[in-house]
Amino acid sequence: MRTVVLALERQVFDFLGYQWAPILANFFHIIIVILGLFGTIQYRPRYIVVYTVWAALWVAWNVFIICFYLDVGGLSKESDLLTFNISAHHSWWSEHGPGCVRREMQEASGVRTTESHSYITVMGCFMDYQYIEVMHSSVQILVALLGFVYACYVVSAITEEEDSFDFIGGFDPFPLYHVNEKSSHLLLKPMHLSM
Repeated sequence: MRTVVLALERQVFDFLGYQWAPILANFFHIIIVILGLFGTIQYRPRYIVVYTVWAALWVAWNVFIICFYLDVGGLSKESDLLTFNISAHHSWWSEHGPGCVRREMQEASGVRTTESHSYITVMGCFMDYQYIEVMHSSVQILVALLGFVYACYVVSAITEEEDSFDFIGGFDPFPLYHVNEKSSHLLLKPMHLSM
């Protein structure tokens, strides 16, 4: 359940920053976490396996986000990759981080329209926004790894429980009871052999 709460929290801040790639990833993450919870409650190991595979992909996605914000390799936090190059928006934390003072300067004094842009300066932040995003992704990785381990345990417990099921005349090669088999004169035979 914590996973869903953390994903919803992250979803809110990605919506505020208009970052469409993380919004879609968070949406799928929330759906698959709910599917995994349903699989756990209903004893459906296939659903839990889907969650387990997703948890591994979620870790990879968050490693990508960390590399993106730390400018690792050819990635740059200044690119519009996370917004699908649709808009010039960036992380919400870049202007609204802890301690940040945001000042907006209009291009020209006068009428402001929807097309007008303003220059925004941000000063006095206690922590740069990329480190806040890295911390978010690190927490997501930690929770996903814990969820992965727990899901593997639940799948093994459920499948072990299914394998140990025994019913009268079941799969146990050495039953505790012995059923005497009597030959019956009512054996079914194909008709062409009985004549």
